[in-house]
Amino acid sequence: MTMLLSGGGNCFAQKVENSSTVCNPDGTVTFLYKNDQAKKVQVDVQFAGRHDMVKDGKTGLWTVTLGPAAPDMYPYHFEVDGVSVMDPLCEQYFPNEGFKNSLLEIPSRKGSLPHDIRNVQHGNVEYVHYYSKSLGATNNAIVYLPPSYTKDTNKKYPVFYLISGTTDTEEVYYKVGRMNYILDNLLAEGAAQEMIIVLPYGNPYKLLPPQKSGQMPQMGFGNDVFSNDLVNDLMPYVESHYRTINDRDHRAIGGFSRGGNQGLSNGLRHLDKFSYLCSYSSFTSTDIPGVYDDAAATNAKINLFWLGIGTDDFLYGTGRDYMEFLDKKGIRTVKEFTTDKFGHTWMNAKFFLDKTLRLLFNPEASEKAMSEGKPAPAATGKEEQFTPAVMARLFPRPIISPEFSEGNITFRMKAPEAQQVSLSMEGFAPFDMTKDSEGVWSVTIEDKAAQVFKYCFLIDGAKVADPSNMYLSPDKGFKYSLCNNPYNPYSFTTMGDIAHGRVVYDLNLQMGCYLPDADLQEVSHVVLLVSGADDTIESWFKVGGADAIADKLIAEKQAKPCLLVTGVTDASQLHLSNAKKVVTLRASDYSTWRDRRSALEKTLKGLK
Repeated sequence: MTMLLSGGGNCFAQKVENSSTVCNPDGTVTFLYKNDQAKKVQVDVQFAGRHDMVKDGKTGLWTVTLGPAAPDMYPYHFEVDGVSVMDPLCEQYFPNEGFKNSLLEIPSRKGSLPHDIRNVQHGNVEYVHYYSKSLGATNNAIVYLPPSYTKDTNKKYPVFYLISGTTDTEEVYYKVGRMNYILDNLLAEGAAQEMIIVLPYGNPYKLLPPQKSGQMPQMGFGNDVFSNDLVNDLMPYVESHYRTINDRDHRAIGGFSRGGNQGLSNGLRHLDKFSYLCSYSSFTSTDIPGVYDDAAATNAKINLFWLGIGTDDFLYGTGRDYMEFLDKKGIRTVKEFTTDKFGHTWMNAKFFLDKTLRLLFNPEASEKAMSEGKPAPAATGKEEQFTPAVMARLFPRPIISPEFSEGNITFRMKAPEAQQVSLSMEGFAPFDMTKDSEGVWSVTIEDKAAQVFKYCFLIDGAKVADPSNMYLSPDKGFKYSLCNNPYNPYSFTTMGDIAHGRVVYDLNLQMGCYLPDADLQEVSHVVLLVSGADDTIESWFKVGGADAIADKLIAEKQAKPCLLVTGVTDASQLHLSNAKKVVTLRASDYSTWRDRRSALEKTLKGLK
């Protein structure tokens, strides 16, 4: 299952020898895969479904041409002898708790798609951590700041809380939904209001030790941990760390799929806090006290109630029924339907987001849209309903991997047709795994040091990321899984209620920077973290844990507050004042991430 031909999923008319995906002039896409041992190879791509690939006897390449397809972003993977395999050299990938897909991007020729990366000013994207009393552990979120935020330091902004779907991480509306680029483009056109966007993690239970029952407690709404964290922990964090306007007319909430349910549920239960509600491919409970039976009072509190769904979405029946329920109750809404975006997809999520960003925090535009709202289409009786059986089909009982106990880790991988499976860990020889009667391979190893490390499975010699592990290393090539051991002394989960810095990604300069929770005027040290050959500007943070190490050492007063910078190889690029003291750590000077973390810890403790 070795992928020899791959060049990333950003698909222009590339030469075949440099890419596994080639966009043809007629709009079709050719997929190429090299594997001499495979018996059967398929490609699964969202615009076409799953198709067999044919092996060329001369070149040894498995190939198929599919389409034509409209310009957009499409998740895809290779299915090799029953095992799902990401494109190992595709830089773009789909962050998810479970499935592992690469992203094929077919760009528009004129930069006309809402999510296209255009030559405009880009806002910053910040990764934040905060202690959640609701969760009893540290939680995380992503915050988008518009381009003007760092320029006009007196201005305050409205906030949109935007939630991804079931099994999605907080990164998905950033890396797949491209909320930042969509808003950047709209702001450049003058077509949207400036705002802060906050991406919460919709399933914070996942940050705690896995539940062997395989239950999904995040599906409860109203008094669940997510809802309590949102209102009691995340919102206070955002409003105390950013320049926000803190009233209902300057807060919006919404999301895709489960995130749409969470958004509507929390928005309708807290109409004293939110007046803009958005649901993308979703619905919510029809039993929320004090909301549905007093339409006049509810309508008076809502500036925008926006509902969008595809008619080919498996949630369409339930979503349509919810729209009709609101109509009968006399509650005003805007309704949007699509027919050409393959159902329950992130193509729809991006499309709907673009539509609503134009209306948020614009009372006049929102009122016009609401006044023109049309009733729900009549039921045909053929709409699929969202039932427990559908839920079970879409989300079967998960395999737990890795599973932690103190001092030990068990890894599991389902590959019934494989002849040999082993665990490949950074810095160690592969560990053989054994197969049970259900085709699940497993191995338990000792990990007394409780370190974070990169690993993958070798399935008949081919590297495969762990499909059960939500943590991926953001490498340029093959995306290794990350064993994020909760017993690690620098695990965010176990740090307790301490102050955390934030990691800022400047998308104009393509650099990352850890900013401590301190007065930056008094910070005198800068540590340049130079990436390795296959690293990205995220690697020192997501794999190296640089922000976690700094947070803990600063909280324990073992280190001074400092800046940690990636994407820069020379201090002269930073234009720092002479008062700044610069130390450089190069990833290439160390053979493993364990060594790099140790060097960083020593460096931070030695700052004077």
